[in-house]
Amino acid sequence: MRLTADGSATLFVPALNEHYHSRHGARQESLHVFIRLGLQARLGSQAGRPQPLRILEVGLGTGLNALLTLADVDGKDAAIEYDALETYPVPPELVAALQPEWDALGPPLSALFQRLHAVAWNEPVALAPGFTLTKLEQALETARLPAGRYDVIYFDAFAPEKQPELWTESIFAQLYGAAAPGALLVSYCAQGQFRRNLRAAGWLTEKLPGPPGKREMTRAVKS
Repeated sequence: MRLTADGSATLFVPALNEHYHSRHGARQESLHVFIRLGLQARLGSQAGRPQPLRILEVGLGTGLNALLTLADVDGKDAAIEYDALETYPVPPELVAALQPEWDALGPPLSALFQRLHAVAWNEPVALAPGFTLTKLEQALETARLPAGRYDVIYFDAFAPEKQPELWTESIFAQLYGAAAPGALLVSYCAQGQFRRNLRAAGWLTEKLPGPPGKREMTRAVKS
């Protein structure tokens, strides 16, 4: 476990020589990329449309994005169905090491962090009222995603040079098929080849200002 610049924690993967989150601030990166420019943007455009909002996360990791999503919609009239792919679940000893950060935030987030990592895989669980989580222990490359289901896709895989198999045109074509009309795909990555692969798969892309420490990020839409 390592602290990032905003005081929030991340994990380091020696085999990849890579962190789970930005060293410039794990929490502020997640809030900027996934919550403000993904979740909130889609909720704004979905006003008056049938609920629930369906989210797919590529890379559950520590659960940071899922819990910040839950916190953002708490008290709002928004039901969420949240599916999260993860190939390598965080082991219990690292979950325990991260727990004090969430304990410092107090209830209910402290208990929700613990519950998120304790619930069963591959079955839907009501993590909180109006928030259903399904943790999918499977690889994106072989996942059978339902067609036209997702309104927002959090693409939070490790960087292209670390996991090149997840940044291909065929992967983004797979995600395009799983996305609902008007769906947003958001990623911290602004690499040119990434955006070209998205466009080749049918997505419309835009560059947006990135979180602290990154000049740009990417958002794509299924028009």
